[in-house]
Amino acid sequence: MLGKVAQRISIALAGAVAFAACASAAASSPGGSGTQLRLGYFANITHAPALIEIESGSLQTALGNAVTLHTTTFAAGPAAVEALFAGSIDAAYIGPNPAINAYAKSHGEAIRIVSGATSGGAFLVVRDGIKTAPDLTHTKIATPQLGGTQDVALRSWLATAHLSTDTVGGGDVSIVPQENARTLDALKTGAIDGAWVPEPWASRLVADAHAHVLVDERTLWPAGQYATTQLVVRTTFLAQHPEIVQHLIEANSAAIDFATQHPAEAQILANARIKKITQKTINAKVLAAAWKNLTFTVDPIASSLQRSADAEVAIGFITAVDLHGIFDLTLLNRFLVSHNRPKVAPL
Repeated sequence: MLGKVAQRISIALAGAVAFAACASAAASSPGGSGTQLRLGYFANITHAPALIEIESGSLQTALGNAVTLHTTTFAAGPAAVEALFAGSIDAAYIGPNPAINAYAKSHGEAIRIVSGATSGGAFLVVRDGIKTAPDLTHTKIATPQLGGTQDVALRSWLATAHLSTDTVGGGDVSIVPQENARTLDALKTGAIDGAWVPEPWASRLVADAHAHVLVDERTLWPAGQYATTQLVVRTTFLAQHPEIVQHLIEANSAAIDFATQHPAEAQILANARIKKITQKTINAKVLAAAWKNLTFTVDPIASSLQRSADAEVAIGFITAVDLHGIFDLTLLNRFLVSHNRPKVAPL
């Protein structure tokens, strides 16, 4: 079954990556035979474009024979940012807050956001007995990692409810950063009372831990649109290998189109990649439920990034930062124009 799906996606993606594939021989030659792309991503459905393009082989096809693809998985954005800083990866799918932090800490030098990937798909899921924000007083709530996108979202929302937090688990609500894989068991055993997590973990907590959604983050944003996952590239790599980044952007766009137009087949591919990473698959019903909570888009939803940065400033994680230089959408818009699609705008 999976082989047939992979064949179908190869056919479906052929047109979308044709521009990149045709240009590969000429464009990738400046890097020489040893040129490589080292890409980071997560085993989360919010990273479905990466899961699809890697599992189907469409990204490698877009890169061409002259570029070798190496991939690394991460549990959360801050770890991926450290790898970008260390130069051990060239690009990554990460959430907006780690991207903001990378930009701020490097004084605008380290990274650029070159495309969007996913909007939506984050929830505050809690145990029985918690129905309102005040009910969270003296509870323990998990997030994937301190300073990550969901961590900032939770702290910001709690602040609007006049509930205090700190970075060491104190305050009215104790925030417990931990890997998503631990969160399910922790909620089942009562070690935590809930979690602000991305899909598919939110749907898994509802299905397997008998929890319920207290906050759908979409309700906190205009038109329900906010960046969950964006594609970032090291600034130096973008300058040295724009042709490789162009291919990556095109493959990302093709995977997004496939995820939107062929959700059943896309879920099979994403689940197959997750199994290779975690040795486990997601229940098909849970995966289908999670998929409906996501919007896959190349638009990085720049306005939501500024609001995310403002939230970090308000809770004291960073000082005020001017984000106008964080986006470089030149290559993305070149691709969109070539396919008669509207451009997307930075801040």
